[in-house]
Amino acid sequence: MITVNSDGKIMVRRCLVTLRPFRLFVVGIGFFTLCFLMTSLGGQFSAKRLGDSPFTIRTEVMGALESRGVLRKMSDMLEMMVKRMDVLARLENSTDFRKVEEIHFPIDRFHPAVGLMERIQAIAQNVSDIAMKVDQILRNSLVNGKPVEGRRDQCEVPRDPNYPDCSGKVEWMRARWTSDPCYAFFGVDGTECSFLIYLSEVEWFCPVLPWRNQTGAAPATKSSPRVLAVFRRDLSYLLELIGSGKESLIFMKKRIRRLGTQWLRASYKLEEKLGGKQRDQKQILIHIGFLTEESGDVFSPRVLKGGPLGEMVQWADILTVLFILGHSLKITVSLKELQSNLGVPPGRGNCPLTVPLPFDLIYTDYHGLQQMKQHMGLSFKKYRCRVRVIDTFGTEPAYNHEEYATLHGYRTNWGYWNLNAKQFMTMFPHTPDNSFMGFVSEELNKTEKQFIKSNKANNMAVVYGKEASIWKGKEKFLAILNKHMEIHGTVYYETQRPPEVPAFVKNHGLLPQHEFQQLLRKAKLFIGFGFPYEGPAPLEAIANGCIFLQSRFNPPHSSLNHEFFRGKPTSRELSSQHPYAEDFIGKPHVWTVDYNNSVEFEAAIKTIMRTKVDPYLPYEYTSEGMLERIHVYIQYQDFCAAAALPDTPAMKSSTSPFILQPNSTHLVWAHNASSSLPTWPPVNSMQVWLSEAGQACTSTCQQHGLVCEPEFFKFINKKEVFQQLNLVCDSTESEMNHFYPAVSENVRECYLQKEPLLFSCAGCNSKYQRLCPCRDYRRGQVALCQDCL
Repeated sequence: MITVNSDGKIMVRRCLVTLRPFRLFVVGIGFFTLCFLMTSLGGQFSAKRLGDSPFTIRTEVMGALESRGVLRKMSDMLEMMVKRMDVLARLENSTDFRKVEEIHFPIDRFHPAVGLMERIQAIAQNVSDIAMKVDQILRNSLVNGKPVEGRRDQCEVPRDPNYPDCSGKVEWMRARWTSDPCYAFFGVDGTECSFLIYLSEVEWFCPVLPWRNQTGAAPATKSSPRVLAVFRRDLSYLLELIGSGKESLIFMKKRIRRLGTQWLRASYKLEEKLGGKQRDQKQILIHIGFLTEESGDVFSPRVLKGGPLGEMVQWADILTVLFILGHSLKITVSLKELQSNLGVPPGRGNCPLTVPLPFDLIYTDYHGLQQMKQHMGLSFKKYRCRVRVIDTFGTEPAYNHEEYATLHGYRTNWGYWNLNAKQFMTMFPHTPDNSFMGFVSEELNKTEKQFIKSNKANNMAVVYGKEASIWKGKEKFLAILNKHMEIHGTVYYETQRPPEVPAFVKNHGLLPQHEFQQLLRKAKLFIGFGFPYEGPAPLEAIANGCIFLQSRFNPPHSSLNHEFFRGKPTSRELSSQHPYAEDFIGKPHVWTVDYNNSVEFEAAIKTIMRTKVDPYLPYEYTSEGMLERIHVYIQYQDFCAAAALPDTPAMKSSTSPFILQPNSTHLVWAHNASSSLPTWPPVNSMQVWLSEAGQACTSTCQQHGLVCEPEFFKFINKKEVFQQLNLVCDSTESEMNHFYPAVSENVRECYLQKEPLLFSCAGCNSKYQRLCPCRDYRRGQVALCQDCL
């Protein structure tokens, strides 16, 4: 301890002169020490590997003697500095002594300077202690790992035919290992051994080095105990999980609260239908990518300004379904949360995840899919089979297969993911190659339905469209409609800027959802002007007793002739604004007419005014229908299993499992054939039909009251199936083409599919008659076959 005597005063004065430099010096010494520890000790402070402590020492990277020597030099330097400070403090200088005495400030002001010596001494002691501890650790490592020490700088690239890419990956690492900090995080430091350790233990391009601890190199993942899913009916915890801070999230939470009662009723119905069947609880991550700041989040600012709400309606219902079914959920709407939940290492996204993926399923959208690919490295390819992509308009296999899309002109900004096409989940069941996710509409009880029927205003119409731009150029239609009906609108506008709609339109402005529902319950007609496409509003209107009038498109709208669809990964042609309403509901609830024919348009309005309808909602858009559908998907859809044909006695048998129907038109699965194949949907729901030339399988199956099922293509992609249908094949070729399997009868050539990811219900060509796998479906639930529950 330094006492404040004459010597001390001299010391204080000199410390005052050099106080700021000493502070910088001490900080510098501390920073230098930290940097040394982070870099010289194998990168352990900044490059922690899986299963290692932050202070683990790896002798195969850093030499033991070198580490001890440098630490000792640092300790000696600090001790020498302290000795010199002691000598300096003993020097007598009378002139300085008198100047110090003239200082009238209290000596207490200089206590920090007096304590500076103690701090320097403490730093020296700490570094000395660290040197002793590191010396001890390194001595132990030398004793226990002498064989390893001798090899740490003698790693050679193994020549193993099972790892043909190893040498190329090592070459890449030599040149680029500093391009991403994630490599240092996993222990790469520029040595040949660190490259091989990384490429064999973190990635899987090289064999594990024989002298490495095999158990440590591949840590066994602990299997989680089985947890059963139990129906949950208190939605308050779900609302907490969703969070707040965005208008889009607030909208979703309001919707969940408003529909809470019907979700509760539906859960009891499904639980009774399942009859106590046990279900495993899944760990599920929901990442809503389009709401992240990194994707721009253009939706949240527009929620209160008439922007599109269909995506948020669907996401709110998806969250509710997964929660009620009893699964464990994590919900993210930011990139930082996504990285944290996935276990993304620091860096630029070139390395795999730090831990095995803790989720059985991930529900996201195209924005989230892109973010995952950017930050998961090789882990994305490994775990992408667990992803489910919410995709409003659908993705066809020709656009999904990267190589095929690039070679044949199907590549777009949203395709080329090489997923199973069933992993894309749509808002409407328009693309059987994809899975139908859907949403729910508000349900009415018998009393409410009767009240609506008795209080309908037969001359009241509501226009579908909240943005003023939708109304532009529609003056002709509006004038005809105005002759017969009172027109109401819900167009967003700001007080100082009224919307540009005709004066005879009664505009209510943007209405809250419950007020919009009340407006629909009074109206007779809900009329669309061609846009937006395939939204939830027409179903809500029909459920509230409205008739939906829409325009027929001639020619149909598609990516070939309409800007809205350009770049979307589908060739689907829309014959109307809402094809589902036209094809699956139809008259009297849905009328599709040519708006360019004013006579037909006016005649339809007059007929609608005389037509009485009951409120109607398809079962697949009820809460019970959606719960049932998603439950089945979670239980039976497994895209991580091998895509190959099941290796079962039924498929090995020389006898075909199909039989030709008496009228020789199609094949069905034989009753005596095995129907217990490990596939879903069950094979006994399958029928095999041959399309007309230039007809897609989607249309072919629909003509026969069936739906195309792409999961069945693997059973019919055989030469024998052509023979059973009495088709003559002079030659049979196997190629990558999304029209195959197919036959060209003009030249009597048959074609089999070479790439399973290209099995597609969509697509047609006038040269081919396609072999189409169809199945039955449950009334009101097209996604499920009759025996699928």
